[in-house]
Amino acid sequence: MSFISIQEIESAINYWRDKSPSAGESLELCAEASCLAKPYALMIIQASQQIPLAGLNEKEQLALQAYLQKKA
Repeated sequence: MSFISIQEIESAINYWRDKSPSAGESLELCAEASCLAKPYALMIIQASQQIPLAGLNEKEQLALQAYLQKKA
């Protein structure tokens, strides 16, 4: 089983935030950063350093995979 670290999720969120900054009055995150924010927050609350990739939903996995491909 493959795992992803909290640091990697944080880096992915920051990547998407840099790529598509929040704008407008509501300052909403872009779709990719927004979907990764939930597992990131859960990891913080649960004091988890890593989670299984299989624990991410499809949108979360796609946002993470796109980040990892662009990072490479």
